[in-house]
Amino acid sequence: MPGRFSIARLFGPSYSLRCVVFHDISASESPFTRGIGVSITPDKFEAALRFLTRYYTPVSLQEVLANCDGQGLPPRPLMVTFDDGYASVMEWAAPLCSKFGVPAVFFLNAAFLDNHRLAPDSLVCFVANVLGMETINAAVRIVKGADTPKLNCMAEVSSRFFPTISLAERGVFLDALAHLGRINEHQLAEEARLYITRKQLCELASLGFEIGNHTYTHVRCRSLTTGDLAEEVDRNKADLEAASGKKVRSFSVPYGSSKDLSRDLVAHLRLSGHEVAFLSESAANLRGANQFHFDRVAMQAANDGTLFFQIEVLPRLRATRNSFFRTRN
Repeated sequence: MPGRFSIARLFGPSYSLRCVVFHDISASESPFTRGIGVSITPDKFEAALRFLTRYYTPVSLQEVLANCDGQGLPPRPLMVTFDDGYASVMEWAAPLCSKFGVPAVFFLNAAFLDNHRLAPDSLVCFVANVLGMETINAAVRIVKGADTPKLNCMAEVSSRFFPTISLAERGVFLDALAHLGRINEHQLAEEARLYITRKQLCELASLGFEIGNHTYTHVRCRSLTTGDLAEEVDRNKADLEAASGKKVRSFSVPYGSSKDLSRDLVAHLRLSGHEVAFLSESAANLRGANQFHFDRVAMQAANDGTLFFQIEVLPRLRATRNSFFRTRN
């Protein structure tokens, strides 16, 4: 393995900070997660932690903030994060991270704590798996009109539909989805118990894990107005701080796209007391990286070889590609 790291350097420039992101840790997918690629089994998660702690040095958010240029960090520094606040992180992620001595950041949406509501992606996923895409397309037509091109899969809802609508229009869509599917969202959320509770949030904070901002309702940030930013960013920060008793310093962009990390959003994050922001485009963070543009690798690997390729090779190639296109433009 040490020889592979030397070889990996041939694929791209120096790598200052590795960041990885997990979501749901579950032995099997449910109708709320099947098809959106957020789940990893407990065995694979533990194997990933063994690999990460063997070949990298896990670092905390505080260490990263104190050394944003990467100069003062230990060899092969790596940061572990979790998005969306699935209940499974309390069963598997927190105990295993504690076992392996891995500091981690949990990025949460306060709107879904205590399971009174479903996150939009969870509701869309449930409807697609149980009722089919036609119900989703019927709800889309209510918002966008009868001539709207058909969406063929769940991924197109988040990649093609959500980025084109306002926060208010998304509310209309979700209400239509529940109505057409004859779904009592509150009851379904309470039965599914997908997300952690406020009590569990306090437990995470008491164990020394960092709590981060992931917007209040997991929204595509490119569609947010100035007023929406206060509702989605500031409200979530204040709610999480009140529930955890800890300062929220970091922000994770829902869906992870740099297209959602606008200059206005970065300016708002700075003014609201955030110190760092994370994407999920799986590109290498080069030395001197912008602390409001740290990238992360979404983890789904099954073995050490694939993990190495995901963390060391592909991100370097993507960083080289991105640099090339920036230079040409």
